Amino acid sequence: MSILKHLDKKNLHHAYLIEGARDEIISEINKFCESINISTTGNPDFVHMVIDNLKIKEAFELRDMSSSKGFSDQKKIFTICTNTISLDAQNVLLKMFEEPIENTHFFLVVPDTNALLKTVVSRFYLIKPDGGTDSNDQKAEEFIAMPLQNRIDFIKELLIEPEDSDDGETIIVLDSARSKAIKFLNALELTLHNKILMSTPDTGVFEHFFKVREYLRMPGSSAKSLMESMAIIVPKK
Repeated sequence: MSILKHLDKKNLHHAYLIEGARDEIISEINKFCESINISTTGNPDFVHMVIDNLKIKEAFELRDMSSSKGFSDQKKIFTICTNTISLDAQNVLLKMFEEPIENTHFFLVVPDTNALLKTVVSRFYLIKPDGGTDSNDQKAEEFIAMPLQNRIDFIKELLIEPEDSDDGETIIVLDSARSKAIKFLNALELTLHNKILMSTPDTGVFEHFFKVREYLRMPGSSAKSLMESMAIIVPKK
C-alpha cells in the first residue's frame, strides 16, 4: 500500500491515521520524511514508537512531547505504531488533536481503525488500504478448507505469546496474541464475505464475528475460547 499520494509536502495534515501493515507503512513515511529533508535517524524531533497497547501513560507522554519546543526549526514528526489504544488514551488523544500544534505532525498506524472511537478517527486524515493481500489473507483461505481439529491447532499456534525483542538500544514490542487474533479475524471475515458467502450470505456467521471481535477487545476475555468458537461456526469452502 502506497501512502505517498496522500501526503502533500506543501500542505501536510497535522495528524494521519493509517490502517495497514506496519513495516510497509513506516517505510513509506520514512521515504517521505527524507524527501523533505527530515532525518529519521539521530533526530530528536523525529519520534518513532512501536507498542502493542497504547495506554493513558503513553498518551500523556506523547502530549507532553508534542507540546514541548523542538530542537530545530524543522517539523516535529511522531510515528506511532500500535495494535490497540485504551479508551482513556483515546480520550487524551481526542483532546490533544482538537488544537493542532504548528509544524508538529503525527502518523498513527493501526491494524484496524474500526477499533477506535469515531470521534477520534474524525480528528485524523484517514488512509485505508486500497486493496491487495497479505499473509493473513492466504492463511484465511487455508483455514476455511481445514477440518475442525486442524483449525483448533492453527489457533493454538496463532495465539502463542511472542517475546519482546531488545536490540540493545530500543525495545520492539511485537504483536500480542489478542492483536494477532483480531487481525486474523478481520482477514477471515473479508475472505468469507468476498469468496464464500457473497451469493448466499449467512448473517449468523458475521454476527458471531462481530461479537467475537468486541469481546477480544475487552481486557480479561479468553482469546483462545473466542477464536475456537469462531473455528466451529465458520463454514467449509
